[in-house]
Amino acid sequence: MVYVTHKNIEDAKEICKILIDCKLIACANLYPIESLYKWKDEFVNEKEIVSILKTQSKNWIKLKNKIEEIHPYDTPCIAKIDTEFNQKFSKWIDSELV
Repeated sequence: MVYVTHKNIEDAKEICKILIDCKLIACANLYPIESLYKWKDEFVNEKEIVSILKTQSKNWIKLKNKIEEIHPYDTPCIAKIDTEFNQKFSKWIDSELV
């Protein structure tokens, strides 16, 4: 799975649709979050959207590169989370991806 943060729901949906069309992810879950961090010496507290992307390990590099290419943030958060799916779900993911 891959964890990515987005400025808003529209950006998150647009990026996820591109990734599904490219067969780099099988599906995405979108969640509203509140983020706290420092950016360019300023304290930031803002609402964001996080996407949890379901994919295969073999797609990690291509997926990360594609997100970096299309993401509007200068420094997007793209985190790979090693996980194991149940067999039926794993087979479905395999059937959706290249």
